[in-house]
Amino acid sequence: MNLRDKLRGLLVRLYARRVEGHLDHAQVPQHIGVIMDGNRRWAKASGSSTMHGHRAGAEKIEEFLGWCTETDVEVVTLWLLSTDNFDRPEDELVPLLGIIEDVVRTLAADGRWRVHHVGTPDLLPSGMQRTLKEAEEATADVDGILVNVAIGYGGRQEIADAVRSMLLDAADRGTPIEELAESVDIDMIGRHLYTGAQPDPDLVIRTSGEQRLSGFMLWQTAHSEYYFCEVFWPAFRKVDFLRALRDYAARHRRFGG
Repeated sequence: MNLRDKLRGLLVRLYARRVEGHLDHAQVPQHIGVIMDGNRRWAKASGSSTMHGHRAGAEKIEEFLGWCTETDVEVVTLWLLSTDNFDRPEDELVPLLGIIEDVVRTLAADGRWRVHHVGTPDLLPSGMQRTLKEAEEATADVDGILVNVAIGYGGRQEIADAVRSMLLDAADRGTPIEELAESVDIDMIGRHLYTGAQPDPDLVIRTSGEQRLSGFMLWQTAHSEYYFCEVFWPAFRKVDFLRALRDYAARHRRFGG
């Protein structure tokens, strides 16, 4: 690392401390959703392989959760694999699934996070399903950030699964379809989402400069604030995170009003 890079790094750290020092923890979002985009483009820009980009993105996760802990965030949803990602070539998808499985094991072994899977388990290999179940069981009593790992996740699929769950639940209770139709409301559907009784995301961060949700938590983000960051996920820094929180704190949330 040359002198210019060292000076730039020092200035960034000093700036991050200044931003953090002015951060009002009472204005910090309770639930943050993260669309961790840009692993492959980061790898291409740095002249490395796609898998190196995915590994670098995976390594960023614990660091990010550490920042969330420092700023009193309570729930984080990490979009690790979408339902659309299953269309990727097998020589990319299979190693990617292995990296994601390692991420889940690492989060569970850390001891600071409570891991919860959001997504359709049946889409995943049986080994990953076991890993997710073991991670949830091992961290069930952890008093730390609730980390939703969105794996095999699609927003439309979640809503379809919620409606299916609601119908099956009504059938188990012997509720006539007419009675069910009369009682269906927003809260009832919400209780059957993957996130159940969790608070909806206050803030959604997407890296890489893309300005779209791509199906991320379509139901829960109806009144969320969004922060789009130009930097690719593996290069996401604490100062970028703090800027997102500062931007969020400066907004006046109207919740559709």
